[in-house]
Amino acid sequence: MHYPALSDRFWALTQMQRAHQRLTDVPGLEFYRLMGSGGGNGFSLRPNWKVYAWLGQWSDEGAADRFFAENDWFAEVREHTDHRITFRMQPTMAHGEWGGTMPFLPDPRSYDAEGPVAVITRATIHPTKLPDFWRYVPRTSASVYDHPARLLSLGIGEYPVFMQATFSVWATGRAMTDYAYAGEHHQEVVRLTRQRGWYKEEMFARFRLLGIDGKWPDFDSGKLK
Repeated sequence: MHYPALSDRFWALTQMQRAHQRLTDVPGLEFYRLMGSGGGNGFSLRPNWKVYAWLGQWSDEGAADRFFAENDWFAEVREHTDHRITFRMQPTMAHGEWGGTMPFLPDPRSYDAEGPVAVITRATIHPTKLPDFWRYVPRTSASVYDHPARLLSLGIGEYPVFMQATFSVWATGRAMTDYAYAGEHHQEVVRLTRQRGWYKEEMFARFRLLGIDGKWPDFDSGKLK
């Protein structure tokens, strides 16, 4: 969600607290997170006050459809934003925890390695490990931008600095896997994560794309199969 004017950005910032009162009893909404984003390419200690993200896990598609069509809070989001993009996704693989729970129930049978995929990774970083962690993030985040199969990637998080997540969209699942297991910088971070115990909690989830609503700068949905 992109908020263009200063007044819109202030409203978005207030919703990081105020929106919870309006989202706790939404029918069919089983899990959600409202997140800010980082500056630059999204992986930065400096916040991007213009861009926010909202993730919802739904009991069924009908509940999601009703929310986006009828919910008062999301209607206000539309009023304050000049462009938005919504990815409808089905989890195909997930492990770890988010806030002490695993919100996604994956169906591995629906995974297609030759089809487009989306990925969410997130972690809560030990406060004492923050300097070491952030020493390596910029180099790794920059490396993903060089991959031709990466169609979108954004650094997001519930809180700045110590709660970090990434959302990325790839032309194929196979290309995403090749980057994860063959990319030099990515493998270095994976190795250091295990050696140095950066995370208090972490989660990885892979999704099949079911549909896309809206547009986003530099994202070309025409590259999806």
